[in-house]
Amino acid sequence: MSEPILYSYWHSSCAWRVRIALGLKKIKYQQVHKDLVKDEQCEQKYLDLNPAGYVPVFIHNDHVIPESLAILEYIDEVYPQEPKLIYGDAAQKALIRSLALVIITNIQPFQNFRVTSKHSDDPVKQHDFTKFFIERGFETLEKRLQKTAGKFAVGDQLSLADVCIPPQVHWAGRHHVDMSQYPTIQKINDELSKIPEFIAADEKHQPDTPEEKKY
Repeated sequence: MSEPILYSYWHSSCAWRVRIALGLKKIKYQQVHKDLVKDEQCEQKYLDLNPAGYVPVFIHNDHVIPESLAILEYIDEVYPQEPKLIYGDAAQKALIRSLALVIITNIQPFQNFRVTSKHSDDPVKQHDFTKFFIERGFETLEKRLQKTAGKFAVGDQLSLADVCIPPQVHWAGRHHVDMSQYPTIQKINDELSKIPEFIAADEKHQPDTPEEKKY
């Protein structure tokens, strides 16, 4: 059986969260890099895999799976080894998914260049647009995590919600978001940043990371 393939880009927060999950579960895989700046994701061969023209795409046993949330859930089901990312009873599983979705649906799409460029051609307005949605989403996430968090997003056990946090905190930093307003998110991110699999998956340590970004 061949290794699964992840179509990725070093700077993509969506691919980043998938890399975290693959690392946590010790899954060997191949990375195929698509340079989004060069529009390599718009090449016809790639569009045949994912007509949306986004990364990531995960290929396993001839199954082609786009969209990071679908990939993460697939990985968690097909590779049952610890850590489980979605666990507990139906209510807890819904809780974990709902926390992750604050980032996946309420924040991340508004930092995508396809979206910001439709909002404005002015980089300053694009920046402010994205910052608004990051702060709005983090306000929601902070309030919810204050009720659920322990060491991690849901108590002291890693979950799907945790793999989404570091990439989004990084993007918050890029947009000069004051993280002191979100102490619970920051505390969780600080804990996650100590875990080797989270470090290895970050954008600074990828094969396609530009040398000047490896810091």
